[in-house]
Amino acid sequence: MSNRQRRKSLSIFRPPLQPLTPIRDEPPDSAPAATLKKRRPISCTDDESPMSSPGAQKIERTDSKRSLSRLMTKDRSRGTQKDGRPSSIFGSLRSLSSLKDEDENSAPSPSSMHSAASAIPDVAAGLLIHHGPLPEVSGVFRRRCPYLVLTDLHLTQFKSQGRASEVFPDISGPHGPAKTNLRHSRLSSSSSIHEVQGPSDGYYSIPLVHVIAVYKLDDGEPYFSIEVAHLNDNTSSASTMTLQIHDPGESSAWLTAIRSAASKARLTSSVFFPSSLVEYTAKSLEREQDYHPDHFHMFKVVQRANKSGKRSSSDDLTKLTSKICILAVGMYKIHIVPLPKSAKSSSSTSLSELSGTSHGIVTLSSVNIQTFDDSFQLWFRIPFKPPHALHLAALCVHEVASYIRQATEYLRPEWIEQPFAWIAPSSLNDDALLPLAPEEDDNLAFDRTLTAYCAGYAIDTSNIRYAINYTCDDAPAFELLPRGSIRRPKYSSMELLAIFRALRYNETFHTIRFGGINLDVLNGLCDPHGWEHTPWTRRSGEPVDLGEQQRTSILIQEVRALALKSRRLRRMDFSYCFTRRPSSAGAVPDSGCGICEALFPLCVKQYTNVDWVVLDGNLLADVDIDYLYAAAIEKSSRFRAIEVGHCGLGDRNLEIVLQALSHQGETLEALSCCGNFARLQPLDLREYFDQFSFIRTLDFSNTYRTSGAEPLFAFNTLRRWKLTELSLSGSSINPETLAVLADYLRDPQSNSLKILCLNQCGLTGGNVKDLCRAMTRSTPRQLHLFISENYLEQEHARLVEAVEQSLTPSQVTMEMLEYREEENYRSLLQAWARNTSTVYLDMSKVALPLAASTATAAALEAMLANNETLQILNIEGEETHLESAIFGPTLNQALLGLKQNKVLKVLHVEHQKLGMPGANTIASILEENSTLLELHCACNGFSLQAFTVIVSSLKNNTTLLYLPYMEEDREAEFKKWDREFEGWRDSGLRSLTTPTKATVNTMRRSLGAAMPGPLQIANRPIGSPTKQKRQYTQQQADRLLTSINTKWDKEMAMMQGFLQRNHNLAHGSHGLPQENRGAIENERPATGLSARTSVQLGSNEATPLGEPDRQLGVSMGAASDNGDGAVDRLEDDGDMETALMMSKKLNLD
Repeated sequence: MSNRQRRKSLSIFRPPLQPLTPIRDEPPDSAPAATLKKRRPISCTDDESPMSSPGAQKIERTDSKRSLSRLMTKDRSRGTQKDGRPSSIFGSLRSLSSLKDEDENSAPSPSSMHSAASAIPDVAAGLLIHHGPLPEVSGVFRRRCPYLVLTDLHLTQFKSQGRASEVFPDISGPHGPAKTNLRHSRLSSSSSIHEVQGPSDGYYSIPLVHVIAVYKLDDGEPYFSIEVAHLNDNTSSASTMTLQIHDPGESSAWLTAIRSAASKARLTSSVFFPSSLVEYTAKSLEREQDYHPDHFHMFKVVQRANKSGKRSSSDDLTKLTSKICILAVGMYKIHIVPLPKSAKSSSSTSLSELSGTSHGIVTLSSVNIQTFDDSFQLWFRIPFKPPHALHLAALCVHEVASYIRQATEYLRPEWIEQPFAWIAPSSLNDDALLPLAPEEDDNLAFDRTLTAYCAGYAIDTSNIRYAINYTCDDAPAFELLPRGSIRRPKYSSMELLAIFRALRYNETFHTIRFGGINLDVLNGLCDPHGWEHTPWTRRSGEPVDLGEQQRTSILIQEVRALALKSRRLRRMDFSYCFTRRPSSAGAVPDSGCGICEALFPLCVKQYTNVDWVVLDGNLLADVDIDYLYAAAIEKSSRFRAIEVGHCGLGDRNLEIVLQALSHQGETLEALSCCGNFARLQPLDLREYFDQFSFIRTLDFSNTYRTSGAEPLFAFNTLRRWKLTELSLSGSSINPETLAVLADYLRDPQSNSLKILCLNQCGLTGGNVKDLCRAMTRSTPRQLHLFISENYLEQEHARLVEAVEQSLTPSQVTMEMLEYREEENYRSLLQAWARNTSTVYLDMSKVALPLAASTATAAALEAMLANNETLQILNIEGEETHLESAIFGPTLNQALLGLKQNKVLKVLHVEHQKLGMPGANTIASILEENSTLLELHCACNGFSLQAFTVIVSSLKNNTTLLYLPYMEEDREAEFKKWDREFEGWRDSGLRSLTTPTKATVNTMRRSLGAAMPGPLQIANRPIGSPTKQKRQYTQQQADRLLTSINTKWDKEMAMMQGFLQRNHNLAHGSHGLPQENRGAIENERPATGLSARTSVQLGSNEATPLGEPDRQLGVSMGAASDNGDGAVDRLEDDGDMETALMMSKKLNLD
């Protein structure tokens, strides 16, 4: 049997392993934790192995040549079997005794000496750290007694202890005195794939530089298993080795020894990742739109199987598959990237296919780093969902944790307390963390934090719109704008949470405004899966006593967090954020809007500096009034304002609010009770007013009062206040109140007043003159007077006198006036032409009995030409289904006065149905006017050709800075074409046998403006029937609309280029770059002066859609030969009347 040929056996019959006895007796837990100073954490930093025994003084390196020569002195023939029998496919069935003798006396055959000589010296050239025999196990076909050896370079398993002793002299032979103290524990070894084997098949070895992680398997009692994961970058071989140990002390000894040796070996390696693997990982992050070269870190990790709580056996180990993969930390996410296919083993026990996953860094809820092995856990949680765990392991666990912590600090630089649990060794405290590189960012990195939350919550950032106001009170102010999506105008709960949490800890903003944004989706919504974002402390770390916050809604928690975590936040605006209506019926009381419950308890306990709360437009429940009352009666709250306008307050609730706010008389600066159902009694109201000493803003508009001759407030009260804004719009003002108001305006104490709102107060022209005369000073009064929707036509002559005598303040708004006599309106225009005190005038939406006559248009033209003080003018119109308030067609003539104007800077002329004639007028004005900076002329029925004419005029205008994109006009143009196409299909005009001349001209003009090229029209007289009916297809309609849309985009880009040139010139820089300048000059027509030029431009441009024109049965000559055609008339006469006739013929109005 000694000459029998030996074959390699299958791994499924692996015997149980004997205990491995360390050569050093130092406790395994004595290895110190790694530090972050070297950026590569290690498990042991001592030069001497942690497993050294007290009796061992020094371990010498093995002489590799002497060991190899000793190994080669023995002879073991593998060529023949005893009795000349052929070899079995499994090898001979030998007795246990014969196999044992053969293992002890066998030596490598001469044929394998050369291969062994080249491989064993690499394994033996290392410092012996730990070794131990594996138990002798019997199998069906064979048995063996392997031996495991750990050096500072390799982890090697020999077939026998004799083989190991021949390579390492410090290891005794099988019959020599054992240097180890064998215990009654059992150790076995298994691996997920084929390990790195020696060429002589006498051993297999794992280089320690290939080790990824060493960790305990959480597979339950009675085993204490260790798993060693390694990856060979050269051969792209990923594998894991499992050691199943019964004794916990033995398990800890091997775990500490292998971790320490592998960590030291990793520090000596100079190449960590092949370039192909780095490129593969970077592309994986690019697919997730998360790659940035300055924020990219990758690590080799093991994704561990989680089998906690289940008993294991040796057969179960093949089912506990761990996956070696790449952990990449990107800009906003943490990615688990599977190894490329080339790096996976092809064996039957290879690693299973792993799909990559990504988790937002801001969704990290817990980091748990073990101290006894290389394992760690990352927990992620998206709001309203349970947490998800990643069970990982890596030798570089400290480095991974440091970069993850650095990424969280980078994305939330203002957060003093990160919202996740950090369970880590003391070596990873805050002092040892990697420092952040200084990086300047506006608004304390608000955009960066918001983008991170959008990435973590899978939100489209383009839907979130906001503005920052630097000119308002308590600036800068964050203002959330409506959602940037027409289909879904309301923000979702995840989007709102991203905004709230991005604002937390940010002390850039002194004001936060959510006005007009619907927050109903967060009111009453709870998250039962976690409370890591619940504000338990103030910014300073002081705990707050607010009861069980985890039971409150998400809205209350987020609003409280904003107020608690910012010291500079003073004002919060939640006006018109809730559409809910309080319910008094039912067993469960109404919970209210949530804002009062969130903020007012903080104000009472002085946990926040917020002292201005805006609740306008939200219907308040009784519980909201209770929170408000409890906070307002405490002087420690020190409120500057609580605005409760349009909150549905009745007599009782409004009286409760005013009574409570009277306790804040020393600090209250603003009071708003407008639009409520309560009826005020002047005598009671004056008692409350007497308690306020520092009121700056008073808004009692749209309120009711009891009848009587008493004034609404006393003169002494107004005089004591230093008002900046007084609003009484929508309230009935009796003569007594008007007299008190006039006396106040005469008093020098009213010089601080900047806004006076008296809309819908029943004032006459005479009342306005009395107020204007009372506010007159030696210089024009710097005040904005609102007198819209009053009966100004009564005593209109006195109003005209006040305007003509320049008694008006610097800003006047008198919109939505109704005139029964056009002559009165004309006289007012003539008075404004001579006014020298007003620089801002809003006369929009004025309703006349009929369209303005030529005389009225001449008066407006004279006003535009002669007024030398107006800088902002608004003559916007309005058109609804029930009524219309537009100037009329003569407005085009009136606008020509702007050619002579030298002071007007901003003009609003929207919704006046200017059409193509108005476009020509605007074009001619822009070519001559050099002072107009902004022209708001959208919603005037401008077609594509009209828009082209306006843009063409910008070539010679170098001062205009704003012109709208005409999006509303574009949408109206498309709707018009859709209706026309639908009408053709519904009315059976697809054949179009007898088209009218007007339809032909309209079709040709629109198609010509949209698509270039010669018109392909059949040369056939108008009205002659076609020989063959051809239908108008949907494909042709789509092509036409696409062409119009493309042309419109082209004009918008051209307009933007001209405006950018003007902006550069206005700020002292050069105009457009040379390359852009040449492109624009080549694209633009010579001028856009007249309607004649415009129509010719549209007629000469063609469309590839010749089929509709052929169906019309019209030729170009047929349209131009007729003397009544619009085009011929334009060739003969180019004045305004001709343009109006042209617009009527071409259906452009």
